[in-house]
Amino acid sequence: MVRLRLNDPELVNKLMDFNKSYFTVADLQKILGLEKETLYVTLSRLTKSGILKRLRKNVYKAFPENCDEEKIANELYYPSYLSFEKALSNFGILSQIPLTVTFATTRPSNKLKIANTEIEYSHLNPDLFFGYELKDGKYTAVPEKAILDQLYMVSKGFRSINIEELDLRDIKEDKINEYAKRFPSYIKPLVNQVKKYIGTTPVTNENKERIRWGK
Repeated sequence: MVRLRLNDPELVNKLMDFNKSYFTVADLQKILGLEKETLYVTLSRLTKSGILKRLRKNVYKAFPENCDEEKIANELYYPSYLSFEKALSNFGILSQIPLTVTFATTRPSNKLKIANTEIEYSHLNPDLFFGYELKDGKYTAVPEKAILDQLYMVSKGFRSINIEELDLRDIKEDKINEYAKRFPSYIKPLVNQVKKYIGTTPVTNENKERIRWGK
């Protein structure tokens, strides 16, 4: 039987060498070289010591002070990319900070909780699964695509948006037009409303008529 000391530098180095954002129980069994009957006891001890943090059932993060829940959520439910409210907030387009981290996926819609973070995955048809890039270690919609993803869900009654409160000063209209061609035509009225505000911020919109769409 392999015996491990929790303060053993070799154990810490083993975990660091893998440079993974999260580990499954199967990963940790291979890394630690333990039999199943002692594995969970060791994982409990490693969690109590602060070396591991349990993110959800059978999923752990090593050295949790560096935990990036968005990156882990992106990897756990593949394929997916950060979009909707959370991406808009990260870009500064949406001033509010959403409580839920929101992803687009071609898989069924789903909700998870990783550590203390609520994760929501919304299904998109494969032909709408585009317009994203690898950013800070996770796949993220480009700003124009995040807006269109949000409008698409608004048109289906699943989300809401207040267009005049969006900061659209840096949004490229030609990219909006290019991407919008690939969406159903019924989102066109929403797209046209957004285009009226491109180049503006909520401050410059103070005296404009309030336009609300969604729930």
